[in-house]
Amino acid sequence: LQQTLTTTQSEKDKLADLGSTLHASNINITAIDVKGSGKEKVTTTAKRADLLRISFDLDENRVAPSGTKELYVCITGPDGKPISIPAYGSGTFTTRDEGEKVFTNKITTNYEQGKRSPVSFDWKQDNHYQTGDYKIEIYQNGFKIGEGTKTLKKGGLFS
Repeated sequence: LQQTLTTTQSEKDKLADLGSTLHASNINITAIDVKGSGKEKVTTTAKRADLLRISFDLDENRVAPSGTKELYVCITGPDGKPISIPAYGSGTFTTRDEGEKVFTNKITTNYEQGKRSPVSFDWKQDNHYQTGDYKIEIYQNGFKIGEGTKTLKKGGLFS
């Protein structure tokens, strides 16, 4: 009987853990050209992009307790390599499915149980952005909770 109770409690804890994992929606990735005056302008060309503004919603979850949540954002460049700048807080974390993974940015946000919560941050890197697709993946509790893609064009007069 004790073994059955322990197994049942373990399964219940596992379900609560899975159920408390958040979900990201409305993922929006915007390339921003910052002018000398500080004025920001949306751009679609790689050479004009100074930063990527990544925003999304954490959907309401009735199981996840209110409190501080750590989100890991992984940006993969057009070359297929993860973008990681340790001086800007990049590092590695452990996922439930893929093991160790490089993250670009770690975000700490306050989540209120049962409420949709908007999250936004800017990613600025030292070197220029490349032409092509940037893949953004968002992880929480070791699971991928959302992803999106942003294509930056070459630019020029006729593109």
